[in-house]
Amino acid sequence: MQTETMTIVKSTVPVIQASGEAITTHFYGLLFAENPELQHVFNMASQASGRQQSTLAAAILGYAANIDNLGALGGTVEKIATKHFSLDITPAQYEIVGRNLLKAIRDVLGADVATDNVLNAWAEAYQQLADILIGREQQLYADAEVEGWAGFKAFNVSRIVEESEDIRSIYLTPVDGKPLPSYRAGQFLSIKIANPEWEHEEIRQYSLSDCHSPDGYRISVKREPAPSAEIPEGRVSNYLHTQLEVGSRLAIHVPGGDLFLKENSRPVVLISGGVGITPMLSMLNEMLANKDTRPVVWLHGTRNRNTHAFAQHMAKVKRNFPELTILTFYDDISGAQEGIDYDSQGYITSDWLERCCPADAEYYFCGPLPFIKAIYRQLKALHIEDARLHYEVFGPGESLN
Repeated sequence: MQTETMTIVKSTVPVIQASGEAITTHFYGLLFAENPELQHVFNMASQASGRQQSTLAAAILGYAANIDNLGALGGTVEKIATKHFSLDITPAQYEIVGRNLLKAIRDVLGADVATDNVLNAWAEAYQQLADILIGREQQLYADAEVEGWAGFKAFNVSRIVEESEDIRSIYLTPVDGKPLPSYRAGQFLSIKIANPEWEHEEIRQYSLSDCHSPDGYRISVKREPAPSAEIPEGRVSNYLHTQLEVGSRLAIHVPGGDLFLKENSRPVVLISGGVGITPMLSMLNEMLANKDTRPVVWLHGTRNRNTHAFAQHMAKVKRNFPELTILTFYDDISGAQEGIDYDSQGYITSDWLERCCPADAEYYFCGPLPFIKAIYRQLKALHIEDARLHYEVFGPGESLN
């Protein structure tokens, strides 16, 4: 990219920042008006809450500010590429998005600010990023095709297990009966659901909650209450809890995601909140299956005894592998026994992290966004470098800084 182009893009960061959410809100309006079929690609609950618009604005600003030093973006590009892979995004859709984004910039800022030179610079910058993402996504698609799996594939629901008052496990087997490709513990599945009562298909991602089996997959889903009629946050999770039954059929995408165990000798620290237990469970089960001897510390927080999913499994693992440290935190200890159901009341704090976790460990964490942000801040305060921090945010990705 030419130096002049980078200079123009970086110089417009302040004005884009001042109108970022207005631009992205207008962009989504243009996009869906022109291409309503693309609504299934986006989480419309995140659209209704405004989270997707603010996240896109932050991503645009982050890219523009670092356009002359893309290495500063770290693993952001990989996270975006793996998410796009799970949604089956095509190169043609990048052209649609780019066209509407540039139009939104011009409409919101006006022709006096968003001049032809400015728009041309942003068009070149956008195409550079699109080419990087498309290239990485094509590699992921090619790898999936080698495994004999392209796009979404039909699976039957073979078993349903209630793990807690708000989490259920769903066991999935392929309709074609073919052996399933392996995945890396911590990765997720994308599920596409077409409900005749909905105006469009919905796609959601759910972590695999067990280690690999060639015969089937398991996901564990929390039922999310809708915060309001205007923000149907729990639409898909409620469908999976109230309408799904053994024998139902779902469209599943090949596993993906960039959260998985690193192949090194460092100790492992797993930190989970609520349903964030699922990728951690997958990682721990894989380590046990592979007789991995790395030290493991797992800190898990949940609301109370009734919401503590997989409690019996965790207790069994803890009994059989005394070198493994598992600490459980309850907000509400009513009816629970300390030392049996839980280890401490309250939140996972930096004191616990500093006291229990090996200084040279790799850290993996997942849970609700406020939980992830809190854990990230605590670990950074303990001077853990970003290269050893691995996390998963479902929905629109957000900076944790």
